[in-house]
Amino acid sequence: MTDLEDFVNAPGRDDAVREVRRKIDELGITYIYYQFVSVTGRIMGKGAPADHWERLAAGGFQLVYGSTANLFIDRFDNYIGYGPEAWELVGIPEPETFVQLPWDHRVARVFCTCFRGREHAEDPGAYLTSDCRGNLRRIHEQFQRDHDGLHLRAGTEPEMMWLQRDSNGKPAGGVSNPYCYHIEQFEQLRPIFMRVIEYGRAMGLDMIQGDHEDAPGQLELNFTFDDVLRNADRLTTFRQICAQVGREFNAIPCFMSKPFMSVSASACHTNISLWQGGEERVRTFGDDGAQGMAQPFTYVEGGDNRFLPDGDNPRMPGKIGQQAMGGLVRHQRGLTVLGASTVNSYRRFLEPGFWAPMYANWGYQNRTAGIRNSAPGRFEYKAVDSMHNPYLLGAGLLRAMDDGIRNDIDSGPPEQRNIYDYMDEIAKTCEKLPMSLGEGIEALENDEVARSALPDEMYTVFMHYKKDEWEKFLATVTEWDMENYIDCLP
Repeated sequence: MTDLEDFVNAPGRDDAVREVRRKIDELGITYIYYQFVSVTGRIMGKGAPADHWERLAAGGFQLVYGSTANLFIDRFDNYIGYGPEAWELVGIPEPETFVQLPWDHRVARVFCTCFRGREHAEDPGAYLTSDCRGNLRRIHEQFQRDHDGLHLRAGTEPEMMWLQRDSNGKPAGGVSNPYCYHIEQFEQLRPIFMRVIEYGRAMGLDMIQGDHEDAPGQLELNFTFDDVLRNADRLTTFRQICAQVGREFNAIPCFMSKPFMSVSASACHTNISLWQGGEERVRTFGDDGAQGMAQPFTYVEGGDNRFLPDGDNPRMPGKIGQQAMGGLVRHQRGLTVLGASTVNSYRRFLEPGFWAPMYANWGYQNRTAGIRNSAPGRFEYKAVDSMHNPYLLGAGLLRAMDDGIRNDIDSGPPEQRNIYDYMDEIAKTCEKLPMSLGEGIEALENDEVARSALPDEMYTVFMHYKKDEWEKFLATVTEWDMENYIDCLP
């Protein structure tokens, strides 16, 4: 059978499809979003009345391959990744991801896995390799097979800015002032963040803490770490929730890394740890209940954290942690473009002093290092911002750590100095991270391990998209050009 047929006929799937029907009837669902995630992290897909659930669960929907690249065109008016002659993908819903939208109880969403067309001349019904979410699942499953059940758990810290709109709907500064950790500024955003938390809990996000950061309207709301794929789904869901809350409050939920100079950018530090064992448990939050299937509310708990120290030094990760760190440091240049994926991302690196990383290194509790051992048993990967695609980065982190473990790569000593005070010295022993999208693209091209996180057509689509983005930027005349050159002679 094809991958698609195997997927549809997987043991237990028929029972899950029937359980979704019970949820549809119980919750009064009349419409469903069938969604997948594009190369840039956008939510794509189709909607259909809930009457057609069984038909779509069995046969899926069709959509042009180019939708995996947002169906955007490059600067030469060619569709990115795939031309108009390309086949159509088949999106098959995953019933276990079904959950009601809390802002309209008539509507639910379900994530989908994408396949090549059933009648495609080459590999019909095979997994579509430009499906970033499906790639992460398969890469993680392979990692677990190769390393005796070792699996990645991740937790993200999505900073973002809530901006006011002017009379024309354009950005008009932050909703609050740029004062870090000030409760009064946090209070300014209370109506917004309380609505985000309400919706998040209703969709399975175990919201644990939040604060006001040090840029205008900058908010960080955290949810509990989990399996890397579910965590990526929750970050995607969080963004979808923020978009809705923005509509309700006439505010702009800005995930752009650096919309303002001379203040901190919006990062999305990704905390990671490798575990063996553990149990999956369903969580409900207060009186909210689970308005959908169990998986969005499921978290893996317990097990053996293999990043914990196994020697006398409480600041040094155990052997697997050191090997994994070695792989991350070695491939951090190549991975950078997966975490810092836009032209604007590199504004964060180029304005030093705001705790952004600049070198491929690590340190214990050192916020200026590229990777911070933030607590025993946990690494904080810092070269990532809130515009990134978590499915691509998750796959990249797995590939880098796999290389570190397989080849016993030395992580080197931790860097405990403030890198901004010792950059000349640090540059002698550490590679500098890419300082532009163009450099990031080149670093990925030159790193075979990092490239393997984007298999087959995923790499083609990603590189087409990002090279075009970089070239469009280079070819664009900006206000900066006019200010600096319009009257520079005679």
